[in-house]
Amino acid sequence: MFGNSGEANSSIGHSLAKVLGIKLAYRDPLGATGETVTRGESEFSMGTVDTCSYNEPEPTSVDWIREITPSGRQLGRYLISLFPFLTWIGNYNLTWLYGDLVAGITVGAVVVPQGMAYANLAELEVQYGLYSSFMGVLIYWFFATSKDITIGPVAVMSTLTGTIVIKVHEEYPGYPSHLIASALAIICGGIVLVLGLLRLGFIVDFISLPAISAFMTGSAINICAGQVSTMLGETAKFSTRGATYMVIINTLKHLPSSSLDAAMGVTACAMLYIIRSACTYAAKKQPARAKMWFFISTLRTVFVILFYTMISAATNLHRREHPAFKLLGTVPRGFQQAAVPTMDAKVIKAFIGELPAAVIVLLIEHIAISKSFGRVNNYTIDPSQEFVAIGVSNLLGPFLGGYPATGSFSRTAIKSKAGVRTPLAGVITAAVVLLAIYALPALFFYIPKASLAGVIIHAVGDLITPPNTVYQFWRVSPLDAIIFFVGVIVTVFSSIENGIYCTVCVSLAVLLFRVAKARGQFLGRVTIHSVVGDHLLDGDGKYGSLGTNKSPSDDEDHHQRTIFLPINHTDGSNPDIEVEQPLPGIFIYRFSEGFNYPNANHYTDTLVQTVFKSTRRTNPHAYSNRGERPWNDAGPRRGKEGSDDDSHLPLLQAVILDFSSVNNVDVTSIQNLIDVRNQLDMYASPRTVQWHFAHINNRWTKRGLAAAGFGYPTPVASDGFHRWKPIFSVAEIEGNASAAAHAEIIANQREQSLHKNTDIESGLKSDSNTLALETDGIETASENSEVVREDKFNRDITDSKPYQRRPKVALVQGMNRPFFHIDLTSALQSAVANSSDMIPHVE
Repeated sequence: MFGNSGEANSSIGHSLAKVLGIKLAYRDPLGATGETVTRGESEFSMGTVDTCSYNEPEPTSVDWIREITPSGRQLGRYLISLFPFLTWIGNYNLTWLYGDLVAGITVGAVVVPQGMAYANLAELEVQYGLYSSFMGVLIYWFFATSKDITIGPVAVMSTLTGTIVIKVHEEYPGYPSHLIASALAIICGGIVLVLGLLRLGFIVDFISLPAISAFMTGSAINICAGQVSTMLGETAKFSTRGATYMVIINTLKHLPSSSLDAAMGVTACAMLYIIRSACTYAAKKQPARAKMWFFISTLRTVFVILFYTMISAATNLHRREHPAFKLLGTVPRGFQQAAVPTMDAKVIKAFIGELPAAVIVLLIEHIAISKSFGRVNNYTIDPSQEFVAIGVSNLLGPFLGGYPATGSFSRTAIKSKAGVRTPLAGVITAAVVLLAIYALPALFFYIPKASLAGVIIHAVGDLITPPNTVYQFWRVSPLDAIIFFVGVIVTVFSSIENGIYCTVCVSLAVLLFRVAKARGQFLGRVTIHSVVGDHLLDGDGKYGSLGTNKSPSDDEDHHQRTIFLPINHTDGSNPDIEVEQPLPGIFIYRFSEGFNYPNANHYTDTLVQTVFKSTRRTNPHAYSNRGERPWNDAGPRRGKEGSDDDSHLPLLQAVILDFSSVNNVDVTSIQNLIDVRNQLDMYASPRTVQWHFAHINNRWTKRGLAAAGFGYPTPVASDGFHRWKPIFSVAEIEGNASAAAHAEIIANQREQSLHKNTDIESGLKSDSNTLALETDGIETASENSEVVREDKFNRDITDSKPYQRRPKVALVQGMNRPFFHIDLTSALQSAVANSSDMIPHVE
């Protein structure tokens, strides 16, 4: 039934193709879709060699649909992957609980003062920073794939939120700031959540590490510059949201207006650095107490805020209306702004232009931090699932009054060093924040604003990329170091948003430039030996003497192997080694960056130029007079027609393309290859150039090449095919280690003992490096082997001591695509074996 249905569909498809004029077998001279392969004068069926016959099927459109359509099991795994905690929560134990308690309480003590400080950057009251801190750590653990990351208010996102709030206020002056921030969080969260559910986490990989470092460094400088004025208590009013260089200039200009706040701000910032340096020094001197010094250093922010709060309370206890310096002020107890967020269309329209920058900040800062700590602590995050976590946190946060939040570098580092065991530590941190929201608002009133500014400067200072890291950028890739400085300069002299766009665009531009200008390499053959000290190492681990003269009968082929290196030594190989041209007129060309529409022309232009320079036209009299010559092939100058300056050059015979770096092809690249084939066929006329392909890793790439007429010999227009020799690679079906093979060896040894004088006239010699077979005119070979002829074949078997039956072998790739090869060695063997037969005599 199914067979009849398939035949009916095939018949309908062929009829429809005939009506529409579609050529189903475009350039398919071998009938590769059928059951026979023609090679010149002879024809052999696919079943002639019963032990190694294989016809490689082409993938179909149905296969493609099946590949991209998820199965029921995959859908189930997808749903489970949305809640990663299900995979580890059942194993939770007391040891994990202890680690999570310590880390959660430590981070909670840090996030409270930081959250309030960052709310000021967002142009919001300090309690909104606490609301965002609470929801971020409470929600994240449900969706987390990182145990270290801490979601909450961060300096860069808070600064960007503040800039958006100010911009909206320019159009709608009386609109509440927290509603603007909540709407921004909802929109950003929704976008990021959709990206996560669609599993598009890979998009962050398009932003390079130097670009991220430049963005973080420029933003940190911008934030620090904006907080210096508050830390110094300058009474003169000027905008701290402009370009960084202007903020620095204005801050220096208004230094005389500094007030008593400077004593509370500068000393607080200095104390933070002093405590950290002292703890680091003490940990080095007392390694046994390093953990204690770490916790002391971690809690330095809490200590400094409490210390200056006590000073402030003692100074301003009886002068709350007219304090000696600026105080934080009244902080409401509990979640006073818990409500359904207001989504005002006019407000969203006002900041919609800033959404790309906001989404990028949410993503790259969180993913960069989580990936970094994942590598440090030996686990792998899922970027797409992290998108889901960020999206849900920002969607639910505004219901309690939160504003956009993402992963924090400083708090994540503290959490990691504190010994966190699972993402559940976020619940402990949420409990600490909740306690602060309900129990400490009265104490928050006396916190000096200048001291909070000092805390911000100290916190974001760690985001600045140190000079040693920039130097490493230069050592690894000078271009990346230039990208870093460009990003920092744009951020400093323009704005954080422009710095974000600049770094992202530069990263993508560099990527596209490298892809479009990828350089292929022409390869040559080199014979190498493995040497330990001054001794050769053979395949059995035995040693031989380097340079010892031995006769060919010693069979030392296993001491050497053939590799392929760039002819111009662009890979850094020793220039003293002479790389052999495979054969005059045969070119091996390796793609370096894939083969698609951006770089197809660049690749093939280089290929054609080199071929023309290194070979001569097959028929120098193809044009009877100068008028028939094309304008771009004018030929020799007048009076030089008889010159044979290029007579020493070989004729073009074959092109071998190494597809080891090519995963997919497209219509543009294949059409480009077709054009080059036609161009070279005209150049080599009346012959045709044979195209061989090695290391094709994708069956869809094979289908695309085959559809364009590649994979088999190209027929000559006048008389079809010349004789050609198909060469295939085979492998043993049953390995030497199998039980059947072992039993067979024992039986053969017994038989040999009974027939010592028996002359073995046929068989197959095989070792780990060479396996060759010639049957019915089909020559097969594998990596690092030459085609084994019949006389050598029989001599090897006769000389072999143990008797071995011919092992069962199978073709590695299909007979229907004889010019698709498993490696460069077999491709070169095929090109060499067929080159002499395909060169007609040209008078």
